Amino acid sequence: MLRPIRLVLSDPALRLAAVLLVLFGAHAATMGPYVSALAIKVFGLSDRAYSGVLMVASVLSVSASVGLGILADQRANRRAIALGTSAMLIAGSGLVLAGDNWVVFVIANALILPLSASIFGQLFALSRLAASTHPAEDRPAILSTLRALFALPWVVVLPIWSVIFDQGAELTSIYPVTLTLGATILALTFLFWPRDGATRWPDPKSGLSFRQSLREMANLPILARVVALGTINGAVMLYLVVMGLVFEATPGRGAADTALYAGLMAGLEVPFMLALPLVLGRIERTTMIWAGAALYATHLGLIPVLAATPYVWFLALPGAIGGAVVLTQPMAYLQDLLSNRPGAGASLMALQKLAGDGFSAAIFAIGTAIAGYELAAAAGALLGVAGAGALWAMDRRAARS
Repeated sequence: MLRPIRLVLSDPALRLAAVLLVLFGAHAATMGPYVSALAIKVFGLSDRAYSGVLMVASVLSVSASVGLGILADQRANRRAIALGTSAMLIAGSGLVLAGDNWVVFVIANALILPLSASIFGQLFALSRLAASTHPAEDRPAILSTLRALFALPWVVVLPIWSVIFDQGAELTSIYPVTLTLGATILALTFLFWPRDGATRWPDPKSGLSFRQSLREMANLPILARVVALGTINGAVMLYLVVMGLVFEATPGRGAADTALYAGLMAGLEVPFMLALPLVLGRIERTTMIWAGAALYATHLGLIPVLAATPYVWFLALPGAIGGAVVLTQPMAYLQDLLSNRPGAGASLMALQKLAGDGFSAAIFAIGTAIAGYELAAAAGALLGVAGAGALWAMDRRAARS
């Protein structure tokens, strides 16, 4: 378990990716669990209106990620793209701080912050390229370790927010923190990201036109797998949306419980993620993804049922074990589909996120309209398990042919 950590710390590019993933994880941990509550409880959006914001944000996020991923492969200008997307983190938080009304909240969350999401894919493209200088047997463990570092801040950040909100702080107090984190990410990217054309690893231009790159990504076997994995990502996104609203709507619960639960989940996910290299290669990847999706579905589906009871805290254990798998292995699976084009591989991650966001937004809208948060959570859980099963079946069929 310690070897991947040593490799990351000894490699300047991997070390930068690790630090930026920790900071970006802190940004996500600060904002992610509270966006739905901010939208509905603070800025007065309806459930349906917020579903619309989620859908617009998803389309823009994936469009930017796909376009920028292809552009990075075409021109090998990854540093410039990373700087531009990092700047969007500052712009989004700064706008809400300056305006503090529902209009700027919608603009920031539907139009600006989605552009910043592609920094996640760019960090993993950088990580994959830097990991290529290490022995092949170490690369999966390196990437799993880096994904675990993205989850690590949730362990620290969310308990802190739990205490802060328990003392009566407003939900909008997250924005000065996210602004500071965005500024730090931009500064470190500017100072330490490897110069384009001067890296230790080969990063040739793809030689493909934009249309050729899109056609490659839209290949039916690839696209079907992206959609199948999108159902799992949809369950993860639905957890972030539903959890805060369920705790807000449950008597005796609130923002402090949201922070505590999310922090507990992340705290358990990190050691399980770090332990995954011990079983990688021993269990077939799609089988592992299916088992992880089933465990994650158990936690998601039962949150609304058990929210008012002390038993809800026990759900964090299957959620964390499943989350350790579904937050790491789909990313590695997608990157392997286009292993010789890191930007396009990162774009597949964005397409998976689009499918997941679309699934989660649709399920949230339909489920809450028919029977509330309980149906939305249960439907998202079942869809994630079905998608993981479909992925397993596709790979089994391909192996036989």
